[in-house]
Amino acid sequence: MTEPTPSDLEQWVAAAFDEGGPLARFDTGYKPREPQLQMTQAVARAIARRESLVVEAGTGVGKTYAYLVPALLAGQRALISTATKSLQDQLFLRDLPRLAEALQVPLRIALLKGRGSYLCIHRMKMARHSAELPDRRAVAALARIELWAQQTVSGDFAEIDGLDERSPVIPIVSSNRDNCLGTECPEYQRCHVVKARREAMEADIVVVNHHLFFADMTLRESGVAEILPSVELAVFDEAHQLAEAGVQFLGTLLGTSQLIDFGRDVLGLGLAQARGLQDWQALQSRLELAARELRLACAGSQREVRGISKLAWKERAGQPELAAALAEVDGATAQAIELLSTVMETSPDFARLHERAVELHRLVALFAREPEAADVRWIDLSPHQARLVESPLDIREAMQEQLARAPKAWIFTSATLGEDERLSWFTEPAGLDDATVLRVGSPFDYEGHARLYIPRAFPKPAEAEHPLEVGALAGRCARALGGRTFVLTTTLRALQSISDQLRAEFEYHGDSIVVLQQGTAPKRALLQRFLDEPRAVLVGSASFWEGIDVPGDTLQCVLIDKLPFPPPGDPLVEARVQRLEAAGRNAFSEYFIAETAIALKQGGGRLIRTERDKGLLVVCDPRMATMNYGRRLRGALPPMTRLETEDEALDWLEALAAERA
Repeated sequence: MTEPTPSDLEQWVAAAFDEGGPLARFDTGYKPREPQLQMTQAVARAIARRESLVVEAGTGVGKTYAYLVPALLAGQRALISTATKSLQDQLFLRDLPRLAEALQVPLRIALLKGRGSYLCIHRMKMARHSAELPDRRAVAALARIELWAQQTVSGDFAEIDGLDERSPVIPIVSSNRDNCLGTECPEYQRCHVVKARREAMEADIVVVNHHLFFADMTLRESGVAEILPSVELAVFDEAHQLAEAGVQFLGTLLGTSQLIDFGRDVLGLGLAQARGLQDWQALQSRLELAARELRLACAGSQREVRGISKLAWKERAGQPELAAALAEVDGATAQAIELLSTVMETSPDFARLHERAVELHRLVALFAREPEAADVRWIDLSPHQARLVESPLDIREAMQEQLARAPKAWIFTSATLGEDERLSWFTEPAGLDDATVLRVGSPFDYEGHARLYIPRAFPKPAEAEHPLEVGALAGRCARALGGRTFVLTTTLRALQSISDQLRAEFEYHGDSIVVLQQGTAPKRALLQRFLDEPRAVLVGSASFWEGIDVPGDTLQCVLIDKLPFPPPGDPLVEARVQRLEAAGRNAFSEYFIAETAIALKQGGGRLIRTERDKGLLVVCDPRMATMNYGRRLRGALPPMTRLETEDEALDWLEALAAERA
């Protein structure tokens, strides 16, 4: 196909989005939207000129079609990366096939996920004879997977309805970089991962996710490394999560769960293939004990941990407990190397286990040394594991290395990428200083349909009564509306306090409103119950601030407990602040306020999802009304009509409730 000129592609795209064009003929509900047309023309120009484009597109713009239509009409090989598996599936199963049909474009699409998303036939066969299945429920789940394995074509676990992606069986019947046998695997010819990569190499458009993109940039083992040089267009949707995914995968990690999983694999394979040749049980016990001691040393005096907390490396480095724990892990992995070397010639599985032991031993040595000057090191601590992490501060160098290679078009888009005209929050750490930047506002009528209330006479977030007052205000709002409310908190501690206060409020007033609290059920189940329950309040922390789509009148009030400033004790935050201050820059303005503005836009974005939605956003932090930086944060939100008193806010909610009656 002849490569289109910029003017050609822009004309083709304009025709596709025209009132009488193929999109309108395919979908009777379609109508042109100026913001979408503005974005899609910019994408078309970037594709034709092989330039970098960063687009912030407000809710309702239709950004997915705005980049997909020019991508399909250009006829170029493309890679599309998203932040989540759910959006991957939506693009692959719904959006791309629909558009290809509407535009009458012949198209081969491939979906490529990480190894852990696919069934490993070899490990599934071994699972029945291993010591890894923890309980009867796991045995039943394995039986279900074995039945599905007989008829699946893709091997993607997403095909199995109701299978919890956190199931302990999935790591047992899938492979990872550590335990994959590659071409020496007896099931290599039937391998679902190999098949998915082969299909990706043959496809016109490949859909991946950010984690896979960066994991491959580091490890060169997921298939993206082979695909990226051959594509002429790379699109990153949900680009606001790109830097976080990159920092996670460009770093180095040693986790106690890695050690425990390795020990279990050693025991399972040792008992299955080399029983009696070595004391595999003793080695597994030593590895598990060393992992547990390492977690205790990392936790220190923190005996009870909720969620995941980050500890600065300096808080534990040099302490004798951590040094002793690392020394024991060093000894346990050295013993594993020694014992596995006696049997590694007998099977590919043992050879791979030996390689894993060598890699774990190397990682222990790395964390026993001082970190590199350009990197930051910290400890992720959760209720059941600890992870030692060393990482770059951002993805700037890694992305600039990619951008400097063979010229192609790079498109980055999201609803929230910054609050200044250059979208510096995103472009600077991503190394996109020279990219074209476009901001496209939402077509929704926020002034008419949305209200913003910031209570001035309210306890400050640091005051003890603040979460109780948030719960009380949320209760009054929910009672005026009849439920239909989200409360978004910045901490797990506040989440519990606010939930308890809400229950007390409803019980005292005899209301039948249900309080759904994050942590009491899986996220998907909580959200489904909120959708099904006519009178409910959902209280959620970090994972509910974005990626939640509740259109219509099911959700008409969102309360945010306080301004979501980055936690000052976070090692990554501290390192980034130090770097800005060393360069003579204002860390509070350029980092703390910028990060808070982005998080606020994400949380507030849960409220209005369609052009007919109406609602109230409440930010229970008087600083947003009284401090100088409050104007900047208010300006980061869509142009909602401001309310000055609680009575005005409750009147608005009662009016919304009356509209539904």
